[in-house]
Amino acid sequence: MSKTKIFDLDGKIAFVSGASRGIGAAIAQLLAQQGAHVIVSSRRLESCEAIVETITAAGGKATAMACHIGEMEQISAVFAQIREQFGRLDILVNNAAANPFFGNILDTDLGAFQKTVDVNIRGYFFMSVEAGKLMRENGGGSIINVASVNGISPAQLQGIYSVTKAAVISMTKAFAKDCASFGIRCNALLPGLTDTKFASALTSNEAILKHALQIIPLNRVADPSEMAGAVLYLASDASSYTTGTTLTVDGGMLA
Repeated sequence: MSKTKIFDLDGKIAFVSGASRGIGAAIAQLLAQQGAHVIVSSRRLESCEAIVETITAAGGKATAMACHIGEMEQISAVFAQIREQFGRLDILVNNAAANPFFGNILDTDLGAFQKTVDVNIRGYFFMSVEAGKLMRENGGGSIINVASVNGISPAQLQGIYSVTKAAVISMTKAFAKDCASFGIRCNALLPGLTDTKFASALTSNEAILKHALQIIPLNRVADPSEMAGAVLYLASDASSYTTGTTLTVDGGMLA
């Protein structure tokens, strides 16, 4: 029996936002390893280029494109660039996120609220709209939203962030329903506590970390690479009948 190639992404064009570090970088590297040409994106081009160098050094294909998904003009500009350079997009991974406020929900100011909503909701929404239009023209694709377990069970002191991640889960289902007829699937990854700079407010606080580990059956923090395999499944033909769902990778926390 020959080996299956169900996870192969040869010839696919993938875009990963927030890909200069952490979970995004791990996802970009794995998708490239499986044959995709990965567009590595974040706010700073130099940071993206460093990941591109890592990918190409390993024999993969990648391109760096700067985009702050909280800025509507930048979303328009990056998709104009994708159209011009590639003419198609097969995989979109919405991973970039904002979490500027850590504190009691009653102390949330308008600035923190707006920044979190602009990136985590509006940014994901219009990135998906632009990707969906391009995918519709080319016969389909896969949109993967990186949400959070906080979207199911809000975390203390992370109120507005948790609210936006719940919105991402609902958004995923809405896009899945409306875009299925175009051959576009849309699913969400729900990471648990992961060892990233983004989560350092939690992982670097001994008291918070101790409490978190008590409610995680695997009793440890995830490595970013442990999120990438789930995204590969959702991006590949292995998940051809999977849409509108959430895949939780949290060490058993929500269980």
